[in-house]
Amino acid sequence: MVSADASGDAPAPNAPLAPAADATPMIAQYLEIKSANADSLLFYRMGDFYEMFFDDAAVASRALGIALTKRGKYGGEDIPMCGVPVHAADDYLQRLIAQGFRVAVCEQTEDPADAKKRGPKSVVRRDVVRLVTPGTLTEESLLDARAHNFLTALFRAPQSGEAICALASIDISTGELIAASVRLSDLPGELARIKPGEVLVGDDLASDADMRRLIGEAGAALTPCPRAHFDSVRGERMLKERLGVATLDAYGDFTRAELAALAGLLTYVEITQVGRAPLLRPPRKEIAGSLLVIDAATRANLELARSSQGVRSGSLLAAIDRTVTAAGTRELASRIASPSTDIALVNARLDAVTYLVNEPRLRQTLREALKAPDLARALARLALGRGGPRDLGAVRDAIGAAHGLAAHLLRAGEAFGLPRELMGIAERLAAAPSGTAQSLAAALAEELPVNARDGGFIRAGFNADLDGHRKLRDGSRQVIAGLQATYADATGVKGLKVRHNNVLGYFVEVTALHAGTLTSPPHVETFIHRQTMANAVRFSTAELAELEARITSAADRALALELDVFTTLIAEVLNEEQSLSAASAGLAELDHFAGLAELAAEKNYVRPVIDGSLVFAVEEARHPMVEQNLRRGQATGFIGNDCKLCDESRDGGTRVLVVTGPNMAGKSTFLRQNALLVVLAQAGSFVPAKAAHIGIVDRLFSRVGAADDLARGRSTFMVEMVETASILNQATARSFVVLDEIGRGTATFDGLSIAWAALEYLHEVNRSRVLFATHYHELTALAEKLAHAANATVEVKEWRDEIVFLYRVVPGAADRSYGIHVAKLAGLPGPVLARAGEVLRELEKADGRPKPADLADDLPLFQATKQPAGLSEPSALEQALTNLNPDAMTPKEALEALYRLKTLLESEA
Repeated sequence: MVSADASGDAPAPNAPLAPAADATPMIAQYLEIKSANADSLLFYRMGDFYEMFFDDAAVASRALGIALTKRGKYGGEDIPMCGVPVHAADDYLQRLIAQGFRVAVCEQTEDPADAKKRGPKSVVRRDVVRLVTPGTLTEESLLDARAHNFLTALFRAPQSGEAICALASIDISTGELIAASVRLSDLPGELARIKPGEVLVGDDLASDADMRRLIGEAGAALTPCPRAHFDSVRGERMLKERLGVATLDAYGDFTRAELAALAGLLTYVEITQVGRAPLLRPPRKEIAGSLLVIDAATRANLELARSSQGVRSGSLLAAIDRTVTAAGTRELASRIASPSTDIALVNARLDAVTYLVNEPRLRQTLREALKAPDLARALARLALGRGGPRDLGAVRDAIGAAHGLAAHLLRAGEAFGLPRELMGIAERLAAAPSGTAQSLAAALAEELPVNARDGGFIRAGFNADLDGHRKLRDGSRQVIAGLQATYADATGVKGLKVRHNNVLGYFVEVTALHAGTLTSPPHVETFIHRQTMANAVRFSTAELAELEARITSAADRALALELDVFTTLIAEVLNEEQSLSAASAGLAELDHFAGLAELAAEKNYVRPVIDGSLVFAVEEARHPMVEQNLRRGQATGFIGNDCKLCDESRDGGTRVLVVTGPNMAGKSTFLRQNALLVVLAQAGSFVPAKAAHIGIVDRLFSRVGAADDLARGRSTFMVEMVETASILNQATARSFVVLDEIGRGTATFDGLSIAWAALEYLHEVNRSRVLFATHYHELTALAEKLAHAANATVEVKEWRDEIVFLYRVVPGAADRSYGIHVAKLAGLPGPVLARAGEVLRELEKADGRPKPADLADDLPLFQATKQPAGLSEPSALEQALTNLNPDAMTPKEALEALYRLKTLLESEA
């Protein structure tokens, strides 16, 4: 039985009921199946309903808002029961999965007629055919067509030094498989990038409170699995078997930890799919450093996939999405979530977009032809036995679209040449199996039902035997009408009718007045009396009984023949799995490239220069979301701004730009838009600017705004400091850092001190490219003292006690914050504004703080080589202690570590 877990994780199992003496055969069968699936709600198939009993029924009725009834007795008490119709099961499954439940779907695996042959009280055989969990969904109604739904297995490698986590992720709705290793400190950002629906961990790791919190913050369901499932040898063997290879060398150099994660992942898929093998694309090994690292806070601050309200609308992805297929949107989302650091790869992708920007007619032709079905998800459903005729139709139509698109691309290539990325796509599309498409076109009807059991999906003329059974089935009305006319003529009873009901089947009916005609010679031997009613008498005939049997068997036989053809077609499709998977990936990539080219042409984006330098130089850059959200008809459009960091003309140039100016003037927009340009450029997109030169970035940090984290007992200022600490501890010379209003959450002098020290540290130690917005005007003095820092401010104009925001960033520093002016724009009452002005004037008179220039002259610069007290480099012994991970060590490893610590202690004594 199942009960909801207060922690918000998957529901916790209850102990199954012990069999009782009064258990009926059906209840006994239910309890046996339930005991094997105690951690899941059991959808027990009974005719046209999935029924739930006992605690499952009580839990499901509350979760779904459906009536709780009862059925029979068990142990002397009523059995709670509720159920959902089979035809509407997907809707109820979606609601249960969203609430964290797992569902075991138990189907009838035997025909009721066969069960009766075993005895009148025999129960139809049933068994669980799949476990439905957040990470194993394949149904269209349960998935977001525009987003991947990853199931991720996480394995923490036992080793000295910083803990390494291996992750293996699969989207069983498309077959995409990924493996990677990350530092434990980067795990939250990695989970935010993958955004799995469900995370698998060993039962030893599941008890780690920090790990449970990290997974919960990623919005994923946590599922503990036996530690024995995470075995690297098992993972290597399973992967080789699934891929049909003797070695994995062609797919990448997988670590033992990654193979262990793959073992846990594939074992769980095998269990939940009850032996059915999902579609599996060749695994992709993500090499450390190959992707732009973006932590979870930065992803949220920049609103890459979701806005601050948690919805797609208002995000970067929504602003730039011009794809025409769901698969293309998923591809775009993946590239925005995982920008590359490979300069050659980024430029190759930009070549493809550039080509399509410069060929508008070809681009429009491709976008029209791209409106094809979702081949990847259709293939996945067919592989798992959950596909229907429409999925076969999707394969047929997608192959046709692939061939048409390949022809367009190859013709363009003959005339002008194609970039490498587009040529690769054309070759994959052209290789889609035409023979399979021809088979599907010949067999499938134009109008296709959702479910194969509905029949009617095989084209007339494809199978002569099927056509014959259909003719008898569909022409039964004419046959019966002809027989009725024959009987009426033979008996002379013009009112004779041939009718049908579920009890008697087909029968002859006459009024009581004419019954004597049929019971007298010569008709008495033909018509057999069946039933006498008040006003009518009913008869049967041998001919009618034979015809009824033929009509009934014709319908059953026609459906059986269709299902045989259906099975044959699926086998043919799955036999071409590799080429079809490659074609589906090509369709998604082409759609995403064409969509980015359409965006660039529509919004006047430019191709960025991407190289290995440390330059960040953009002209008239714009914020992609804000620009599109400006009201139509507004007098002025978005005002672009330049940003130049690391200009080589100035001895290494400006690395740190201190940005000042009043609230509402556009500082945060300026900061965010430049960070978004990094994401777009390294994802292979053009950028909203007049010109852009971006040296490749390894890590992107954005601390813009903060809020309380009440669940973890953190104040706004604490959240701000945690995010700032993460930046200062991880940023490198190739990183891009955006910081907005550091130190504002505490007392003025405390905040100024922290902001001052952080700014110096970023300049002297991290040496990153930094945009640093602040209201502390004292910090502007640092630009004169730090060799690679400069000031910028957002222009405003004062006019008759009013301020006008110009939204233009220019060199220089602001000398005022204009807070009272902004308060006036917000609508504060006049007396409050007047009093605030008085208080401000008095405070400015009494302010004894030193001037910015005095501070800069009096304070020595932060020296990276001379750490302040308490910040000295840790000793070898301290470092060794820090690197220990006792929970992940075997007894032997712990003993060896103890001896090493003793040796280090003696050497330092």
